[in-house]
Amino acid sequence: MRVIPFVLCGLLLFAGGANGMTAQEAALSPDALPPATPVAPATPLPAASEDGAVPALTGADVEAWLDGYLPYALANGDIAGAVVVVVKDGQILLQKGYGYADLETRAPVVPQKTLFRPGSVSKLFTWTAVMQLVEQGKLDLDADVNQYIDFKVPARDGKPVTLRQIMTHTTGMEEQIRGLITSHADEIVPLGDALKRWVPERIHVPGKTPAYSNYATALAGYIVQRTSGEAFDAYIANHIFKPLGMQHSSFSQPLQPALLANMSKGYAKASDGKPKDYEFISLAPAGSLAATGTDMARFMIAHLQDGAYGDARILGADTARKMHSTGQASVGPLNRMMLGFYETSVNGHRAIAHGGDTMWFHSELELFLDDGIGIFVSMNSSGRDGATGQIRGALVRSFADRYLPGSGKRPQALDAALARQHAQQMVGHYDSSRRPQSNLLSLVNLLGQVKVIANEDGTISVPMALGANGVPKKWREISPYLWQDVDGSDRLAADVVDGKVVRFSMEPYAPIMVFERLSTWRSLALPLLIASLAVLLLTVIAWPVSALVRRYYGVPYRLSGSDARAHRIIRLTALAVLLSIGGTLGFVVAMLGDLEMTGPGSDIWINLLRLFATVVLPLGALLSLWNAWQVLRAKRKWLARLWAVLIALSCLFLLWIGLAQHVIGYGAYY
Repeated sequence: MRVIPFVLCGLLLFAGGANGMTAQEAALSPDALPPATPVAPATPLPAASEDGAVPALTGADVEAWLDGYLPYALANGDIAGAVVVVVKDGQILLQKGYGYADLETRAPVVPQKTLFRPGSVSKLFTWTAVMQLVEQGKLDLDADVNQYIDFKVPARDGKPVTLRQIMTHTTGMEEQIRGLITSHADEIVPLGDALKRWVPERIHVPGKTPAYSNYATALAGYIVQRTSGEAFDAYIANHIFKPLGMQHSSFSQPLQPALLANMSKGYAKASDGKPKDYEFISLAPAGSLAATGTDMARFMIAHLQDGAYGDARILGADTARKMHSTGQASVGPLNRMMLGFYETSVNGHRAIAHGGDTMWFHSELELFLDDGIGIFVSMNSSGRDGATGQIRGALVRSFADRYLPGSGKRPQALDAALARQHAQQMVGHYDSSRRPQSNLLSLVNLLGQVKVIANEDGTISVPMALGANGVPKKWREISPYLWQDVDGSDRLAADVVDGKVVRFSMEPYAPIMVFERLSTWRSLALPLLIASLAVLLLTVIAWPVSALVRRYYGVPYRLSGSDARAHRIIRLTALAVLLSIGGTLGFVVAMLGDLEMTGPGSDIWINLLRLFATVVLPLGALLSLWNAWQVLRAKRKWLARLWAVLIALSCLFLLWIGLAQHVIGYGAYY
């Protein structure tokens, strides 16, 4: 599944020692997989472009190119192993393993045998299943999904959730994080129970705002299960895996023993050499697939051939084409969300794709529809500093630039004065549309604000959007409110209302999320939060420090009576409020760093933190106001009076944070 990219994670990395990057000697030749239909040999691409000769897309050339790129990238990224598969015209052109599936035994990656976890690439199978049932007349993309399930998903603005909204990630649902991934099999509950325990709020206008949702995808899987009468994993096995001959793939949890024996180990980093436990996905249709590279090739071929693989067919041609070409607009002309696939067209070549991340596995699948070409890559380590995202992005983009180049002409930049004006309009702070909002995890929104800055040369930058060099990309305006990466083809666009930028998005994020402008007050919330915590921290630190200084110099404690009582009470109050907000923030950050902590084992701590805040934050605000009144009416120095006011303002602001971000209350659904 796609782990939170902003925060989210987020959640967004490479590996392996140089000695671990040897090629998989046991790899089958491209013709080991029977062609889907009798087709002509892969046709070489045009011999030349304006930029020079275009290499012929052959297995030998792709292998040589990959061998020059991937081993170094994996080693530099601290990633243990990877698998890459390229298909063309109904055949496997290349399938190859790099590095190790198991560092301890030095077992190499074997594309035909080694299983990887494609994460949210799993969703493509769920969407394919939905479209099978649509084709059979059993599901309607535009009907209220409540007619297919045994619980109720509330309407928003009178509009129900539909399967079309689900497949285009426009249900309006907030992000759900609880129990996303766990290594404990006993924490996995039946799909229906997982969906019923908490329905995320719909925080956006339905059908209008892309906001990626694992919950909504799992809901679609549950609809497949109830409509077909088969358990979801059994349905996929019977109606997709079996006809495609995908004998080494499964959505089942736990994984069947025969397949588990060939499952690649997952790693944080190759250098630590410690394998991680198998990851269980609570919302299985959103990300529980385990599959070999060869099996993923069969799936790619079927979609590239409009649902057909050999004599088998998983979708009718019209249904497949509808799935691949029905787009939901994002912002301006940016790439859209198709029915389950992201649009990723590049260099003038129509393309659709899906990425996927678990904690330890990171994958990408891309189909160039009109060229009959598909590429799949999966890595078995998180690696160093987001390396997996850079590696797979660079691999797919470089593949397209090498074998499917464009004209090489770049659009003209907009008038410099107008570009600077529009750049200034973009400056500010934004929230991702994919966010938790009605629960404790909304604290993440404060920490994960997206910032846009204007550069001196008239370009803009989004610090979270890094190039392959690890430096924020620069975007140059090429038409009103449309920018392009100065070093690439990705674009950024903004929606403008009454002369004000209200939201923007950028590729490759555009199909699944947009960034909505924050009000001035909301954009100041993070610095005010930091300032408030700093005031309380200094107040707490000053308590023992001042006592030690007085003791060292033999200076008596000068306060007495109500002044002394207020002085001591406010320091205890500052400590309690600091522990409440600081402890909650620390716990939330730790949860996002280790998704194991989002399981039910954390519920007791979340409830204790919220109950503590429910008592401490209102009481702290009252005591801080009482203290300020005491200090202001006493004959204290001006600095003491100012500090008392700052403490009161800090406690009041943190009370607002507690209310606005749902720290105050009870319950552990998020």
